[in-house]
Amino acid sequence: MITAEDTVIFWEIGLLTKTHMYKGMVTINKQQDHWNNDTDSLPSEKEQELTGRLMEKEAEINKTDKKIKDNEKQIKNIEKSKTWKYSKPLMSGLFANSKDKQSEYIRQLEDKLEQTEKELYQAKEHIHHLKLNASKLDSQQISETVHAKKNDGKLLDYIDHLVRQKKEHNANYNRTLRYAARVFMNEKPDYKNLVYSKVLKGLHSEDIPEFMIRAGLTDENSISLSPAVSFRALLNVRMRQKQLTGTLPEWRLDNKPVAYSFIEQLGLRKPWTSSETYKLAELPEKENIVIKPADGAGSRGVYLVYGFNDIVDMKRSKNVGSWEQLKDSMEQDLETGWVQHDEWSVEELILENDNTPASDIKFYCFYGKVGLILEIVRVPERKYCWWTVTGERVRTGKYDEELFKGKGVTQDEIDLANDISLKIPAPFVRIDFLRSGDRLVFGEFTPKPGNYDEFDDATDQWMGDCFTEAQGRLTNDLLLGKQFEAYNQLMKTLNY
Repeated sequence: MITAEDTVIFWEIGLLTKTHMYKGMVTINKQQDHWNNDTDSLPSEKEQELTGRLMEKEAEINKTDKKIKDNEKQIKNIEKSKTWKYSKPLMSGLFANSKDKQSEYIRQLEDKLEQTEKELYQAKEHIHHLKLNASKLDSQQISETVHAKKNDGKLLDYIDHLVRQKKEHNANYNRTLRYAARVFMNEKPDYKNLVYSKVLKGLHSEDIPEFMIRAGLTDENSISLSPAVSFRALLNVRMRQKQLTGTLPEWRLDNKPVAYSFIEQLGLRKPWTSSETYKLAELPEKENIVIKPADGAGSRGVYLVYGFNDIVDMKRSKNVGSWEQLKDSMEQDLETGWVQHDEWSVEELILENDNTPASDIKFYCFYGKVGLILEIVRVPERKYCWWTVTGERVRTGKYDEELFKGKGVTQDEIDLANDISLKIPAPFVRIDFLRSGDRLVFGEFTPKPGNYDEFDDATDQWMGDCFTEAQGRLTNDLLLGKQFEAYNQLMKTLNY
């Protein structure tokens, strides 16, 4: 039966399918995107909701129609039977005499049904709580189980079992999701696109069937293929490319002296850096310097030396005290494996103001377009702030428990990062700066940010779009003969 609410749904669907389509990339936490050049046409959330409700109502109508037809067929068969013809007068009399009894019996059945529904609801709630408790227990027991298997010498067999189990589990889900999409291949475009868009959310890019990809490319008002990309996956592939080819353009700039030479060619400021590395025993005693591992990454083994008795351990966010205590701490870094080799570099200490260490400004650059900006303060404790290029603070899944309200960046600083990344023939590189007063000082190039797997799904998917679009633009520029003069000249000078 079509209710008044259903009539409203049909009316709203009619209006929305005419007008409620928009273009633009899905952005982090539903922030308005700034690129405005994605070609995906995406239905609004309201339209998707109404389309889904319409699908449900139509399915209910079809199911009811089928039941009616089946019942009508059974009634006709009964009326044609001899038993019905002979018993009809008797049954009519019985029904007439027992009308009150029938009403009472129906009322009792309705009461029993209501009570059963309440019990079923309570049982479902109980099962839900049991599942939650089981999940909590699982998370608590994971480390104990793994350690126990390791101690018993059975960890490798356990891993093999987990891998097989996970593959079988995923295969079953993938088959079911793909089939759910396939049964809608010939349905109305609105219905098909809604089902496809939901199925896409549950499939990894390699699991998406070709017919869904084809629908995204050929159908009118087609679905967005954004769920098919992942920043994590694309960076993983990029690392495999490096493994196969030996190097990549952005990785050549991962070397500090090479990066500084490139920045000097561009006429940008960088810190003074020692031209040689030192053993711990040979480290020169100087003030206003940064000591860091020659081959390190991140803040492990990095020390800010304001004065001989004012030294900050960046990783531990604490004051070391004296030069002798500094050496003791560096020895501990080597002994624990925090620093792999006894080779240290020295560079200029950049301050933001009189006695405050420079904050870090890290631009996630996708060949000429900044996607995300990370601002970090390290003293008195490490805090993080994520920014879009339009100045909104956002959450990304990384450092969510250590966020603060940062100062942000200027449009000129964003343009500077855009310009530098356009001079590097790579789809992605992070460009790191230090803030000194009201200007930025170059820090380093980072082709593989640490723990990039920790971005939440929305951020990962959005940055995957940034990466993929950058690959396309880079390929087009190379086909048009772009030379990357500064980069190629430096590589030629260094005999790369």
